[in-house]
Amino acid sequence: MAVFLGAFPVLAGKDDDGRKFAEETLSRGGFDRVQGEAGITKEEWALQQTPMGSLVLVRFEAPDVEAAFARLATSTDEFDVWFRERVMEVTGVDLAAPSDTPPPEIILDWSA
Repeated sequence: MAVFLGAFPVLAGKDDDGRKFAEETLSRGGFDRVQGEAGITKEEWALQQTPMGSLVLVRFEAPDVEAAFARLATSTDEFDVWFRERVMEVTGVDLAAPSDTPPPEIILDWSA
């Protein structure tokens, strides 16, 4: 199982929108279905305040992280379209646009 662990900036003044987005994601209906279609078995979000602004820290597990992002970027599913729009509103990140940066590099992975 592969892991994605990344940080997304929260636009200034959008912390409460980020919290609301998380609640909406779970209550809207469709999240379980699209996660299953992408092979995602676990996902966690955390809101982290920093001196440079807030970040949403995202961790998810899937057999193929790149395929999960590719599916989300191109899907016309109603939930996925809504999700991409909300990510753009809260973070300014366009999940449909190819990234010009490499994915986060996990530099420590320990377990007992």
